[in-house]
This record gives sequence, C-alpha cells and structure tokens, in this order.
Amino acid sequence: MSNLLIWIGLYLIVSIAIGLYAGRKVKTDTDYILAGRWLPLYIVIATTFATWFGSETVLGTSSTFTEEWLLGILADPFGAGLCLILVGLFFAKPLYDLGVKTLGDFYRIKYGRTVEFLASVMIIISYIGWVSAQIVALGLIFDILTVGSTFDSITQLEWSFIGGFIVLAYTFFGGMWSVALTDFFQMIIIVVGMLIASFFVTSLPGADGMFNVVQHAYENGKFDLLPEGISFVAIIGIISAVLTMGFGSIPQQDVFQRVLSANNAKNAKRWGIIGGSLYIVIAFLPIMLGYAAFMIAPELILSTPDSQRILPALILEKTPLFVQIMFFWALLSAIMSTASGTLLAPSALFMENILRSNLKHISDKKALILTRGSVVGFFIIIMIFVTYKYNNSEANIFAMVESAYKITLAWAFVPLAMAIILKKVHTISAILSMFFWVGTWISLEFFLEKEELFSMPAHFFAFLVSIVAFGIWQFLYRWIGGKEAPHQEDIQ
Repeated sequence: MSNLLIWIGLYLIVSIAIGLYAGRKVKTDTDYILAGRWLPLYIVIATTFATWFGSETVLGTSSTFTEEWLLGILADPFGAGLCLILVGLFFAKPLYDLGVKTLGDFYRIKYGRTVEFLASVMIIISYIGWVSAQIVALGLIFDILTVGSTFDSITQLEWSFIGGFIVLAYTFFGGMWSVALTDFFQMIIIVVGMLIASFFVTSLPGADGMFNVVQHAYENGKFDLLPEGISFVAIIGIISAVLTMGFGSIPQQDVFQRVLSANNAKNAKRWGIIGGSLYIVIAFLPIMLGYAAFMIAPELILSTPDSQRILPALILEKTPLFVQIMFFWALLSAIMSTASGTLLAPSALFMENILRSNLKHISDKKALILTRGSVVGFFIIIMIFVTYKYNNSEANIFAMVESAYKITLAWAFVPLAMAIILKKVHTISAILSMFFWVGTWISLEFFLEKEELFSMPAHFFAFLVSIVAFGIWQFLYRWIGGKEAPHQEDIQ
C-alpha cells in the first residue's frame, strides 16, 4: 500500500503542476472562463469527456448496475451521452455564433434580464449536488487508499476537504486554461487506466475474459430493458430516465463553456457528437468491471455495506501494483477533472450573469479577481453541503448527481430549447414554464406526496406541464398580435 500511495502522490503533484503552469496564460476573465476561445477540437473533446467521466461514472454507475442492472443506469451513461450529442447537433452552433461568454448571456439576449437571473440562479444551484459528489468521491478514494497506513486516522470527511483544496488550488489560478490542460492529461490516464484494469480484472478466474463477462450478464437478463414485458408504465419509465439527464444536463454552463471555448464554430459543433459517443463507449468499462466483481468475488459484494467501495476493494485485493496504479490514477483523473470543471462553471455564471449585470464598466482585471473570488465562494458552499451530507449519511454519489438534473430539466431546458426552435419567444412564456414546473413538482412531491402521476415520475410530469405552459402563452401572444419578443437586447 505504501508504494501505491507514493505513485498516487506523484500523480497529484503532476496534476497540480500542469494546472498551475496553465494559469500563466490567464490575463483576462475571458481567458479564465473560455481559455481565450483558443481550444482545438482534440482538447475540447478531451475536456468534455474528462469532465463528464466523473465519480458517478466509475463508482456510482458500476455500483448501481450491480444492484439495479441496466434499468438503473439509463440516465448515465445513456442520458449523459445523449446530452452531448444533442448539444453538438442542435445547440452548439447557434450559441457559438452569438459570441456569448456564458449560457446566462443567451437567456438575456432571448428573454431579458429577469429570465437571465432566474435561469442562472437555478443552474448554479444544480451544480451543488454534482460538485459535492466529486468531493465525496475524493474523500472515499483517499480513505480506501490509506487504510492501515500512517494516515489511517484521517476521516473520510477530512479527506474530502483535502481533496477539495487540491482541486481548488489549480482551478483558482488557471480557470479554464488549467481545466482544459489537466483534462487532456487526465483523459489519457482515464482511457488507458480503464482499459488496463478492465483487461486484467476480466481475465481473473471467475470472469474468464471480457466476452464471457458480457455474455454472462446477457444470459442472466441483466441487459433487459423490459424484464416484465412491454407496458405503458415501463416505457414511460425508460423515457423519463433517459430524458431527465439527456435533456436536464443540456442547460449546464460546463457543457457550453466547452462549446464556447472552441477555436471555431465547426469544432464547437463536432465536439459534442464525438465526445458523447466516446463517453458512452468508455463508460461501459467500469460497468463491466463492476459486474466482473460480482462474478469473481460475490462474497465481497455481501461483505461490503457501501456498494461504492466494491470496485476499489476488488482492485486492491485481486490485482498487482501496476494495475492498482493505473486504476486509481484513472479514477482520480475522472474525479478531479469533473470536480474542477464543475467548480469553475457555476462560478463563471455567478460572476457574469449575476454580479457583472449590477457592476457597470468593470475592468477586465477586476472581473478576473471577482471570478476567482466566486470560485472560492462556491467552494465554501460545496464544503458546507458535503459536511451536511456526511453528517446525515446521505453521501450517495450517483443519487447526488442524478438529482441535480431534475432542477434544470424544465426550469432551464424548456426556455433554452424553445429559443433555439422558435424564431420569436416571449419573456412571460419562459417565466410561466419555470414556475409551472416548480409549482407542479412541489405540489406532487411535498403536498400530495405523489412520487409519480400517470405512471410518470413527478419531476418528469412537471416537465411536460412546463412545456404546455410555455406553448399556451406563446399561442396567446401570437393570437393577440405580438410580433417579436420584448427585451431582445445585445450583450453588454
């Protein structure tokens, strides 16, 4: 274990060094938020993949698959990959051509400052669960790695704080430049590490090869989407699971930060299609590893109360040092790349669309200082939330990430999609869609205590209500003679 810790420490030092080196390129807030709009296609794809491939993909999805099988992981990787592909096909070019700096700028142009503020606030809130999941995962991995060492007395929560500060360090100094360059390095580690770990683990007695693992899962019905037959309820469940993340993760600043950081519109469009497809393919490696653990060491499944620890425990018990190094490098790469990207995104949104709209004629130097301050402020909120989750035994990585997209599914997605689809949109249409979603969802979940309605999850039913609310006002506005959307304004 001591040798493994040395290699882990070396990896962390290299990651921090790359991030701090990249910080030398930051001169303005545009450099900090969008890396100067310089990134070529291969780096945009790398930073997208590395940010998307987080703790929920390796630990959350693999453990969820062992418990709920294919039905449990429809949101990720399928919904997550679908999100990137849809952004590349339909959203990337329109936003890139506008020359906006953040997703909030798009809402301001299309609907005005009220919608810009409302959408930005809710998108920022949605990041709390996602970033917190990565910090929890860092604490979990460091806690597993230090069992029996001189650092064994440090608690998992304390390791989460230590890991969080490491990510904060290079994100604070380098912004998107640090995120992009460290993500490129980390993507290579993720892909190579997962391939090596998958090949070795599936070759162990009990698994007997990758093909045998997949065949065993198939023959035991683990890939059946409709195990109880085709029914309306089952189909609605599948659609809502995929679209909650597939649509809900589209209006996210980290996604469009990569779109807007590309060096041209063509690359901005292609990255999503390539990145989403790559993500779905590579995400099956930890899923296969999780199932291989079920085949190789069923006693480990039974003896490990926290299913998120099963895969790391298997690697430590059953593989040689080289495989352990590559797996944990890949796992830490996945977690740190996601944590840095999702820490920067809401901070940029807060600075540009909440603070800056109230600060006229601010210099680039002051804007950069305030953006870095926003990163620190958001980090403090995250650590308070992480502490709360630990104290209430609610630190489930997969659930924390999935819940984030319920917020943006209707609150931010419907106005965004409608503004892309329709030439003329109205501010009130967006506001009504937002509040009808909130009203419907809160009524169902908290007052009527209905987790679903008409066989649909409450949040998905509320999503459909928000679409109807948007459409009704659009129709009424056109019917009474409206000609163009009010509050259409240029970026300032």
